[in-house]
Amino acid sequence: MLVTQSASDRLGQLHFMALCSSSSALRLFLLIPLLIFGLLSLLLLTLHSEDVHNEPGFMFGIVLDAGSSHTAMFIYKWRADKQNGTGVVTQHFECHVKGGGISSYVDQPGAAGRSLEMCLDQALKEIPKERHHVTPVFLGATAGMRLLQISNPKKSSQILQEVGDKIQSYPFNFSGTSILSGSAEGAYGWVTVNYLLENFIKYGFVGRWFRAGRPTVGALDMGGASTQITFVTQEELEDKQEGMKLHLYGQEYSLYTHSFQCYGREQVLSRLLAHLVQSQGFPSLVDHPCYPSDLNRTVILGSLFSSPCTSHYVPDVSEPQRLVRVKGSGRYDLCVGNVSEIFSFQDCPFSHCSFNKVFQPGVRGSFMAFSSFFYTHTFLQRVTGSTITTSSQLGEAAKSVCNMDLHQLLLLAPDERSRLQDYCSVSVFVHILLSRGYGFDEETFPKISFQKKAGDTTVGWALGYMLSLTNLLPAETAEVSKSLTPAVWGTLVFFCGLLITAVLIFILLRVCEQKNKSNKEGVV
Repeated sequence: MLVTQSASDRLGQLHFMALCSSSSALRLFLLIPLLIFGLLSLLLLTLHSEDVHNEPGFMFGIVLDAGSSHTAMFIYKWRADKQNGTGVVTQHFECHVKGGGISSYVDQPGAAGRSLEMCLDQALKEIPKERHHVTPVFLGATAGMRLLQISNPKKSSQILQEVGDKIQSYPFNFSGTSILSGSAEGAYGWVTVNYLLENFIKYGFVGRWFRAGRPTVGALDMGGASTQITFVTQEELEDKQEGMKLHLYGQEYSLYTHSFQCYGREQVLSRLLAHLVQSQGFPSLVDHPCYPSDLNRTVILGSLFSSPCTSHYVPDVSEPQRLVRVKGSGRYDLCVGNVSEIFSFQDCPFSHCSFNKVFQPGVRGSFMAFSSFFYTHTFLQRVTGSTITTSSQLGEAAKSVCNMDLHQLLLLAPDERSRLQDYCSVSVFVHILLSRGYGFDEETFPKISFQKKAGDTTVGWALGYMLSLTNLLPAETAEVSKSLTPAVWGTLVFFCGLLITAVLIFILLRVCEQKNKSNKEGVV
């Protein structure tokens, strides 16, 4: 049976064949724009682009502050491109190691390293994994290890080796373990104070850091075994050993800094008791004028004189296990007299000394006092109910505490039970140190600010060390990529649209050509 085409189908086929019959000419016509559009697109991509600097991200650093009484880990971060050669550093995380300082593990092999595991494990979580291998980690030991280095250098080296091996078992960039000198500890504390107060650089309203141009602030630090004073001075240093130069944020600073070994809180308490035992003839019952009147305690004679800070009070302890009973009497005047004995204010070989024949220029400007200074000042204000802003007020507050018995102190500060017996001694010591030692009078004492933290950052030497370390760490350059301007980008999109249209037409013509060819073969 024959099937006939309708007139409309035949007409459509004729139109299609007519369109396809001209496909060769159209294909030739389209090839030229395709080449032109392609060349223009390549030209736009290369000639009309701008450099875009991508942000390099953050760098991280870890500092382990191995103090005499405990170890703290601080994680800091800063922009990888730095600022005038020094990183703008912020505290990212803080972790306190359980137990005592690493020097307390002297007779426990491996224990010092194991004590760091909890905090180092936390550091793995706090720092991005891709940054682990480039994150420097440094352990700095202070006065506790300085004393152990004096009394037993071999055990001191063993402990540093143990903690170093433990840190190296983690995927960070191990930067070493060392025992900081007293002057370095003081200088880095000064850096921390002035950085946090924005005396080096300040963040402006325009979203940029700029040099603040402010006067710097002196730093007063007291740990468990030493105390430090550091400040900028224009006076000529008669003892050059007390000077240090630091370069930060494109500026050089000339510092006076001195660390008094054995004048930290814990060692002062031990020295005072050793002095009382010696001055009273090593009796079985020792009167302690700085202890509350209703306090009694027992100490082992050998342990009292085992520290390098107290060993000179007795050349040989013939009965190291002998027990000595200590009874408090709460007599302020006698307390002041005995605490003063651990200082020497005579025979200064320079034009001016603090104490123990140590040169010190006159204190000028503002100071920040932290660590044990802060805790002592805070306690005195709490139990006396007074604001302490002058040297005389500090002396009166110390006297008031020394005249209280243990029961009265417990009522006022029950959460401080384990430390209450020592606050009279420490308060008297701080008053003598600041007034007679460093020379703060009624005019200069009010310029001391007692602080624990500035913002969210703990005040201490660790941040200052990290700031100085960033001077040595290479900055990361910002990655540069090509970016089109909006006008060029719009033109490129337009040409791409034309290119796509031309390609579609070209494909359509190819289909037409194939269809036309098939129809011709069918007719034949």
